Amino acid sequence: MSAIDFSDKITPVILCGGSGTRLWPLSRKSYPKQFANLIGDRSLFQGTAERMSGENFNAPIVLTNSDFRFIVTEQLMEIGIDPGAILLEPEGRNTAPAILAAALWMQKQDQGGLMLVAPSDHAIPDNEAFRAMVARGAEAARDGQLITFGVVPDRAETGYGYLELSRKPDEGEDGFIPLSKFVEKPDADNAARMLASGQYLWNAGLFLFAPETIIVAFEQHMPDMVDYVRQSLDEGKTDLGFFRLAGEPWQNLEDISIDYAVMEKADNIGAVPFNHGWSDLGGWDAVWREMEQAEGGVALSGAATAIDCENTMLRSEDSSIEVVGIGLKDIVTVAMADAVLVADANRAQDVKKAVTALKRKEAKQAELFRKDHRPWGWFESLVIGERFQVKRIMVHPGAALSLQSHHHRSEHWIVVEGTAKVTVDDTVTLVSENQSIYVPLGAVHRMENPGKVPMVLIEIQTGSYLGEDDIIRYEDVYARD
Repeated sequence: MSAIDFSDKITPVILCGGSGTRLWPLSRKSYPKQFANLIGDRSLFQGTAERMSGENFNAPIVLTNSDFRFIVTEQLMEIGIDPGAILLEPEGRNTAPAILAAALWMQKQDQGGLMLVAPSDHAIPDNEAFRAMVARGAEAARDGQLITFGVVPDRAETGYGYLELSRKPDEGEDGFIPLSKFVEKPDADNAARMLASGQYLWNAGLFLFAPETIIVAFEQHMPDMVDYVRQSLDEGKTDLGFFRLAGEPWQNLEDISIDYAVMEKADNIGAVPFNHGWSDLGGWDAVWREMEQAEGGVALSGAATAIDCENTMLRSEDSSIEVVGIGLKDIVTVAMADAVLVADANRAQDVKKAVTALKRKEAKQAELFRKDHRPWGWFESLVIGERFQVKRIMVHPGAALSLQSHHHRSEHWIVVEGTAKVTVDDTVTLVSENQSIYVPLGAVHRMENPGKVPMVLIEIQTGSYLGEDDIIRYEDVYARD
């Protein structure tokens, strides 16, 4: 890393929204693909943060929403990265407002240097090659250029947008080249023509520029957006270490990508080619390509077995579910505890249609997991009956649930790992492994983990109504309603 010359530190800007419907059932609205371990033992978000960390990088600025704020901090802490600034968007408005908010934030904080913008859900295996690419674009970015990074295509891909370079690169050339235009996703014939020309790159959605450069570009091409985003920053508030952008001015913003808003109109834009492996993992076919494959193009993950299969992916995301494929060809199968996907690999982009169909029939699996992530940890429903429910609950070390009561249910808690500090009305009790405690209906109660390891308990709810909205909160360190 020391051989790469960065004149000043670069601030990563990680865009962390989206619903990830094309990777259902592993990716859902409540916990989209960037937080999942699709490839390897890190989430895509963690991999993105690690690529842009180290002595040449500042702490990242993360753009996300209120629902994901604690997942973002938890996953960054797991890999030892300072969360830096986390800006919470009132609602998604595509990439242009988010990137502008980060640039104005840096300007407001009087933070110099360059900003490196990246989606949180892409796979780039070679971190050193990625950092070398960034270094090759840094000088031009410091000179006032808007830099985008394009991937050298290895196939006639119709699922990506393209970047048309002003000229064909010389053999081995990997530095800054002025850009002619952005090209929409092509049909198969045009994709083949562009691949053969050698003058096109895949649009990877990666950008590098100085904050003042991109702000000037927005002032030239989207002046109203600058006013609204600046107002949203000025009226925003700090909340538990996060920064909430003000909602009222944000509602006036156009839902538009950075490409349409600024990049396609700018005349100071260029690209740096990247030729070391990249995927946006935009569908299960892309995940299959990135997985380790056995003979015949068979990729397996988890408790999966393939017999006489070809060009097939079998994934079990639950150790209790064995997935077995026999005589399959061009098939994608993803099994989870509450949903199973079986699809023709050539129709991987149609998986989002399954989500739409499930929403129409009001199936919870369309957007929600059995495991529900919360600021303090997570819970999952194990058994649900007419007047009872059994849950497994994990509480992070030092975390606590809100002080609360219920109108319609009582609860039995059995600690199976760690120690729980339990408040029931005026009584506080330490409950260790293999011990239990009863919380009567209407009692004011709280569960805490005073230890240094995760605490796990089994909760048995009994009552006439067991919905998550049967909660009266009296105190909550996470400032939820």
